Amino acid sequence: MTATRADAQTILEQLAGPDAILRDDQWTAIEALVVHRRRALVVQRTGWGKSAVYFISAKLLRAAGHGPTVIVSPLLALMRNQVAAAERAGVHAATINSSNVADWSEIHDRVRQGELDVLLVSPERLNNPDFRDEVLPALAHDAGLVVVDEAHCVSDWGHDFRPDYRRIRTLIADLGVDVPVLATTATANDRVVADVAAQLGVGGSADRDTLVLRGGLDRESLRLSVVNAGNPAQRAAWLVSQLDSLPGSGIVYTLTVAQANDVAALLAEHGHKVAAYTGATEASEREQLEADLLANRVKALIATSALGMGFDKPDLGFVVHLGAPSSPIAYYQQVGRAGRSTASAEVVLLPGREDQDVWRYFASVAFPPEALVRNVISALEPDRALSTAALEPLVDLNRSRLEMVLKVLDVDGAVRRVKGGWIRTGEPWSYDEQRYRTLDEARRREQQAMLDYQSTGECRMAFLRRQLDDPELAADERCGRCDNCAGARYLAQVDSAVVEDSRERLMRPGVVLSPRKQWPTGLSKLGIDLSGRITDGPAPGRVIGRLTDLGWGARLRRLLDAEDAEVPDDVVQAAVKVLAAWDWETRPTAVMAVDSDTHPVLISSLARRLAELGRLTDLGVLRYAPDRRPVTAANSAYRVAALYRSFATPDAATLAQVDGPVLLVDDISDSGWTLTMAARVLRAAGAPQVLPFAVTSTS
Repeated sequence: MTATRADAQTILEQLAGPDAILRDDQWTAIEALVVHRRRALVVQRTGWGKSAVYFISAKLLRAAGHGPTVIVSPLLALMRNQVAAAERAGVHAATINSSNVADWSEIHDRVRQGELDVLLVSPERLNNPDFRDEVLPALAHDAGLVVVDEAHCVSDWGHDFRPDYRRIRTLIADLGVDVPVLATTATANDRVVADVAAQLGVGGSADRDTLVLRGGLDRESLRLSVVNAGNPAQRAAWLVSQLDSLPGSGIVYTLTVAQANDVAALLAEHGHKVAAYTGATEASEREQLEADLLANRVKALIATSALGMGFDKPDLGFVVHLGAPSSPIAYYQQVGRAGRSTASAEVVLLPGREDQDVWRYFASVAFPPEALVRNVISALEPDRALSTAALEPLVDLNRSRLEMVLKVLDVDGAVRRVKGGWIRTGEPWSYDEQRYRTLDEARRREQQAMLDYQSTGECRMAFLRRQLDDPELAADERCGRCDNCAGARYLAQVDSAVVEDSRERLMRPGVVLSPRKQWPTGLSKLGIDLSGRITDGPAPGRVIGRLTDLGWGARLRRLLDAEDAEVPDDVVQAAVKVLAAWDWETRPTAVMAVDSDTHPVLISSLARRLAELGRLTDLGVLRYAPDRRPVTAANSAYRVAALYRSFATPDAATLAQVDGPVLLVDDISDSGWTLTMAARVLRAAGAPQVLPFAVTSTS
């Protein structure tokens, strides 16, 4: 049978209700896939109905006798929503992702037996050895349609590039020439569109280019505003004062996990029904929090970008950003969560001077230099698999960057993921330095554009649409809704009492410093005889605040960036408050500073002041050995190796006179290994317990 528009309309009504009407542009996409079996890229605004296109196409293709549709989807929230939508239309759908491992075998069997109409997979699954070698070939052979959702992730020019998505190019290349492919996104400028369209064409018919369908990106419900409310305490106070006045329920985005937790705690203390949602939130808790927001049981989720693509609440009333993302395109994607089915939704940006510090940090963990990448290839063997954990002590990359490098090298053909880990293929590989440099330059331009968005006097919606190369944006077009078009709706000023209260709450010092509990794997390969659980390390400790905190973060960054000097009084007072609130089993009786290359005066003077105020024995400074190696390593194994036997042996006779825990003071705890290794030295010399205390930490 040949699918008709009437058939598509019937399925749409099953999906979205009897009042839903299939638009011309939706039918154009469906017809291209189902009737003409083409490859298509659909770039349309959030809420346009991209998922309707692929579910309708999937059902029509199944009715015509074709195989199941494979949908590659990036987020669990998106998968849950899509499976529910498919069931409403009578489509048999299942998902394979990290949260339903126990169901994988059954789902694989259902795929082989032809029981599924739609299989949703996370991009990570595409390179799982079992799935790639046993399930994927059958899918590629029998697929009726392949869908790449949030397709900007395919392109490393996109705002949310993910290495796992590069595996999709291989999947598409293995498809038959008449298997239609659909890629969808709401956030792709001209460069990303061209890149994704080219990748979709891999393996397809040479005489049929990828069909690109682009629509206008204006969101008529969104009312964009920028409020320059001042320092972190003032911006937090603005939220405290304004949250209840914002319509319905919504999302407050922060740039870091620490900020999300801090803001959620502050708002909750003021009686607001909110909760934190970050990448550190357990999967089951995330699902419950999403349900709470969908049901309006909370006023807002205070979230990082972990709550983004795929979360669908049509009546979301507002999106507030406490801190600006580094890209206008990423910003457009996040604010697109709001106002899908409402006449009006508020979008407010509260930028801060410290935003650029966060941008620089994330830029610093981009793709590493060529020498480090070639070390990864050289460390692998052609016929014996090494796990990521086993490989980590052989190369100076931390776990997350190492995994990113391995995924990129896998797609490039230089390494291959197999059962048990990774092997070297022996295929030639070249480092595309020019591409990485050009990417870095593009990121810098995006950051400047985000700063320009904050200060522009032109229409804010037009500004964002121009960044996305909106084909329907007219010259001098204005939305008539944003603060630059319609006038400011929010004052930046907040009652001084609320600001002071917020400042005091945010500036309450004291964050738990969890000790390292397990030695890194593979230390024996570096000549270090340490493995298993750490039994001679420090107890749980404290820091005054994190560098990413809204409260103490800015103050501590200024302190560490300044020239080394005696500890300021406000830092001493904060340290005393932390110690006073510390629920230790036994009070420390002595204090010792850790040697510092960058802040020796700061740390030694802090230890001395704490000894005086707390009537503790001042043990001086735990010095580094003259022949110690500098700690420049990125990953844990290399850090431990550099710190191993790097401290001079303290005087055992002095420590023997200490009849209680030793407070061990450092400037910054990033990985936790310096305090761990220093504590071992003190305990070996006779200290009964070591309580680590640092001015700040990175997380």
